[in-house]
Amino acid sequence: MKLKLALRAVTVLVVLCLAVLGVLLYRTAREERGPALVLVPQETRVDAMIGKFSPVVPPRPAPDVHFTTLSGKTVSLDAYRGHVVLLNLWATWCPPCIKEMPSLARLQAKLPDLAVLAISQDRRGAEAVDPFLAKLKLTGLATFLDPENGASSAFKVEGLPTTILIDRDGRIVGELVGGAEWDSPTMVRLMSQYLHPPTRAAQAG
Repeated sequence: MKLKLALRAVTVLVVLCLAVLGVLLYRTAREERGPALVLVPQETRVDAMIGKFSPVVPPRPAPDVHFTTLSGKTVSLDAYRGHVVLLNLWATWCPPCIKEMPSLARLQAKLPDLAVLAISQDRRGAEAVDPFLAKLKLTGLATFLDPENGASSAFKVEGLPTTILIDRDGRIVGELVGGAEWDSPTMVRLMSQYLHPPTRAAQAG
């Protein structure tokens, strides 16, 4: 009887140890990728991806988040006041992010007046981002670092990639959760409408 009780106690102890180990491993994995961020599946149809763009009505003020350049210089979102900003939150470990990055660079080339800001949420910062950019040979795309995920927290982002459109007055006017073909004709037209809204005279006519 005593032997059975001892074996039962050992079994319970082993199960508890395995459970604790599992929790610790899970927490470690989440910390590596950013605790509040999950992957958003990449859609295969362009129109489905564009359909996720949601205008924000009425517009709401964007938080003045801070991030750093690849060389370590601190930048404030408020410094872009007066520009239409497309703020893209991404990470090197996020497949939909990786897929859409080249299209963001092409969108920037097509619409130079649009300030496309690609802000990495990688915990390892430049250590992860520099080789990633070199591998994809991305040029002309303003890329920044936010290893503490301050932007994701400020914008209450729950998944990557998430892209936020901000008008010249610093107000959020649209959001898109998930990947997109940013240089598709439909998306270029949509961004152009925010860059060059119709005047009151044109609307009256």
